[in-house]
Amino acid sequence: MRVRVLARLFQIQRVLLKYGLDDFVRATHLYRPVRLLVLLSPGIGRTRRRRLNRAERLRLALTELGPIFVKFGQAVSTRRDLLPPDIADELVKLQDRVPPFPGEIARATIERAHGRPVQELFKEFDEAPLAAASIAQVHAARLPDGKEVVVKVLRPDMRAVIERDLEVLYALARLAEKYWPEGRRLRPIEVVAEYEKTVLDELDLMREAANAAQLRRNFAGSDLLYVPEIYWDYCRANVMVMERIRGIQISDMARLREAGTDIAKLAQNGVRIFFTQVFQHNFFHADMHPGNIFVLVDDPANPRYAAVDFGIVGTLDPRDQRYLADNFLAVFDRDYRRVATLHVESGWVPPQTRVDEMESAVRTVCEPIFDRPLKDISFGHILLRLFEISRRFNMVIQPQLVLLQKTLLNIEGLGRELYPELDVWNTASPILREWMRERMSGRTLLQSLRAQLPELVEAARALAPLAKGAAYRMQNGNLRLKLDLSEIETLQRSLRESSRRRESTAVGAAILFGGLVWLGMGRAADWPGWAMLAIGAAWVLFARLG
Repeated sequence: MRVRVLARLFQIQRVLLKYGLDDFVRATHLYRPVRLLVLLSPGIGRTRRRRLNRAERLRLALTELGPIFVKFGQAVSTRRDLLPPDIADELVKLQDRVPPFPGEIARATIERAHGRPVQELFKEFDEAPLAAASIAQVHAARLPDGKEVVVKVLRPDMRAVIERDLEVLYALARLAEKYWPEGRRLRPIEVVAEYEKTVLDELDLMREAANAAQLRRNFAGSDLLYVPEIYWDYCRANVMVMERIRGIQISDMARLREAGTDIAKLAQNGVRIFFTQVFQHNFFHADMHPGNIFVLVDDPANPRYAAVDFGIVGTLDPRDQRYLADNFLAVFDRDYRRVATLHVESGWVPPQTRVDEMESAVRTVCEPIFDRPLKDISFGHILLRLFEISRRFNMVIQPQLVLLQKTLLNIEGLGRELYPELDVWNTASPILREWMRERMSGRTLLQSLRAQLPELVEAARALAPLAKGAAYRMQNGNLRLKLDLSEIETLQRSLRESSRRRESTAVGAAILFGGLVWLGMGRAADWPGWAMLAIGAAWVLFARLG
């Protein structure tokens, strides 16, 4: 393990001790000698333990450890049902109340990016940040034409900080894969690789601006979701400028109720937005914690979501998208055998998996929660049962789906807080069924063919000269084909097997036909054993061929 990784691990341990998080220290045996040295140092951790409760100490420790740890805190803060109330209340502050960096640094960053003074770029610019998160912070401003905007600015030296912690994650993943029995199945290295792509993409604000523009296009004219406008002339790799949203933060339930918001409709619309993004658009906002979601209540009876922070978005491979949709619909229909079969077909479980056993396991998880509102579902219990199933059937983690699973956790937690009476099943099922009908329609098929027509034409054009050249060489006796010997042997075996099957089929059919004729002629009374023997022999032959 590299020196830099070891140094970072010890630094993590020092921060945990500094904030008196002794339970975490005791759980990591590697650091016990360091723990002793730190505890012997006067004053470390003890004064903080007297002044702060455990939730505050945890939040401060995650904040000091850096963006990757803050993001972990943000993710778990959306699941209040899985956390003690004091810790849930404190971790919520990580969503948009991370300590900011100085406003003059933000100003200097903007001026370097544009090569012009801030006063030339904006009519007004507020150096005091509106909100601060793990990777960037936002400032209020006005464009020269008076439009209200927010200016998002990256924190200084973020790439170096994140790359250092990614090294640590890779080192731990390699150890897990090598020494942990579950390591190969859970594929920790590939999971970290997926996370690396996601978190490094967040450091390019031009990419985030493009994500926002795409999402805005997808929901143009929609009464479900509003996406702010991007002002491209002011955007750079480390600075992004977009329309300012004035809505109510979705976690502020008191203000939403005071405004007369239809909370039930708002919760149902959240489910519709998720399924529309994942299946209809195949482009989904994957960082939907409450700090990034606002509600526009110009018409309280028809509230509309407004999203910000588009650094993390997800897409799915069409094959994964289809399997997910089929799985959802199978669950909605309580067709648990179909769920098990789909897991085998997709390669998510080994091919030798007993479908009937997996069907029973899935039924055990789903039946107790079916048709129940969120408030009556113990998500912690479901997670434990799902972990048991994945271990029992040697289910392999799909790294490409981790982002979607994280988004599902956020959405489910958000719905639980917003409207616990929400029936996810009845809300989601019509949306998904409509998407499946549309996907299988003749119009969609024609559109797909029309989209692929240029590629088919190009392939045909390329094929014509190749066929012409091959025919010319064949006429002159110069055509040569390269075949791998192993492929020839495989082909020969296949032909022999095919020939054997045809011969056996013919014999079996003749025997079966003879036996049936014998029975049909009424000879079975005289020779019943021979007739049944002929039919039985034919049956055995066919069984072997199957």
